[in-house]
Amino acid sequence: MKNYQKQFGASLIAAALCVSAVPASANDDVQKETKANEPTNVIMLVMDGSSDNVSTLARWYKGENNAMDEILSGAVRTYSAESAITDSAPAATALATGFKSNSGFVGVLPAKITMPNVQGDEADAYKPVANVLEAAQQRGIATGIVSTSELQHATPAGFSAHAKSRSNYNDIAEQQVYRNMDVVLGGGVESLHEKRQDGENLLPVLEKQKYDVVTTRDELLASTSDKIWGAFAPSAMLYNLDRQALNSEQPSIADMTKKAIDTLNQDEDGFFLMVEGSKIDWAAHANDPIGMITDYIAFDEAVKEALDFAKDDGNTLVIAVTDHANSGITIGNTFTTSGYDKMDITNYINPLREAKMTVEGALSQLKEDRSNLEEVAALYGLTNLSAEERTALQQSKNLGQTMSQLLSKRANIGFTTGGHTGDDVFLYSFGPNRPTGLVENTDLARIMAETLNVNLAETTATLFNDAQAALTQKGFDVTIDTTDAHNPALVATKNNVTYILDENKNTVQKDRKLANGRVLSMTKTFNSVHFYNDETFYVSEDVLKFIQ
Repeated sequence: MKNYQKQFGASLIAAALCVSAVPASANDDVQKETKANEPTNVIMLVMDGSSDNVSTLARWYKGENNAMDEILSGAVRTYSAESAITDSAPAATALATGFKSNSGFVGVLPAKITMPNVQGDEADAYKPVANVLEAAQQRGIATGIVSTSELQHATPAGFSAHAKSRSNYNDIAEQQVYRNMDVVLGGGVESLHEKRQDGENLLPVLEKQKYDVVTTRDELLASTSDKIWGAFAPSAMLYNLDRQALNSEQPSIADMTKKAIDTLNQDEDGFFLMVEGSKIDWAAHANDPIGMITDYIAFDEAVKEALDFAKDDGNTLVIAVTDHANSGITIGNTFTTSGYDKMDITNYINPLREAKMTVEGALSQLKEDRSNLEEVAALYGLTNLSAEERTALQQSKNLGQTMSQLLSKRANIGFTTGGHTGDDVFLYSFGPNRPTGLVENTDLARIMAETLNVNLAETTATLFNDAQAALTQKGFDVTIDTTDAHNPALVATKNNVTYILDENKNTVQKDRKLANGRVLSMTKTFNSVHFYNDETFYVSEDVLKFIQ
């Protein structure tokens, strides 16, 4: 133990010296002016549900600095349109579109505004607003999303889709497929075919769109395609610690980030990339400090990939931030009310370093009869159980919760909740136009748009027009066909011509009925996706121009 403490302490001193040796203005010194006549890129990295204390714990756990430490530049306010504590869906909407919204809402305006300083009109409820990725696509900029959860989860959905409910994976997945982004990497394969309520199989659509569909780390790294869809798990991918132990065929978030950057950077018009480290949030909900810390470290490695590229490129804005805090994790708990000022750092870190898997990973090894309960507990770092701990495990009705509580107690870690919290959170940024100081989460969307030279308001006007109103004005008989409840379609008819637009797709079918009774059909593809919010059907200006 003494040798370990000595080595651990030496590494921490070295890390501290490294931090203190970097002046506060170092980040400014390495910023480069945007190169004339060259495209500007934006890489947005979201560590879902992380908290400031997680970064501190990660630094102690590793015994060295985080990559993000050198680009700490401010803080972000995270409240939603209705609450001081936000849900991930309105948080993603704010980051991606510049508008605060309501719990569960993805890419649409709020129906309820109760928080101070939130601009808007509840009469505009559920209207879609363009996100940064859509605006970039309209300018011909390459786009991509990376996530360690299902790609249909709230944060990646907020940057690539629109929905009244974040739980509507069917619509979100379909929009993502027909969005035709350049790089899409993560989990959620089951929402592309087997679990779809509408019975559609979207995998052939990906093939038709010329994606290289990859399912393993080796396939991803070997791909030479300029369009890649990574289908790495039926739902969420594994925690990074569990991935290393149980399924190394899954790529790490750093692997996916680097591959996405390398692929998107082939586009001469620049690129926008959103990367989410999703399961820090899941671990926080479970009060699992191991899942939080190790997935934070994995995320930090992805940030390093982005930073290495940005420093070399000189024309790339990197932003890293959490969408909201979660769990109220603290270094110290009710058992350290006194004596905390003399407690050695190893009292916090040593118990954590014993874990070989997260709670989720360890429980995946549990036999149905619980006969290997102590072995599973040991995987989570709970070795040399006391009689009290053994009894708690044996009698537990929520084994994951009990394991987390026991390890947290050993490590003197505290939690105040199993839900989100309303903290302001750290802001990390590097590159041209980087944000600093205390900002609103909505400010980040506008800064990213400005950096890419796109206009979110103009993109909203271009992409989301009331089709029923516009086509009725053109003399069409317009109906919404809900015969198939899972596949509503707008049908517009005038004289002998009928146009059919399926929600969540980017195509328009035109049927012309000839005098002899025959019907000539054609289908046109657009660089936009139709959106139906159960009341209004929204289409792009290009679609309206086509329908004559």
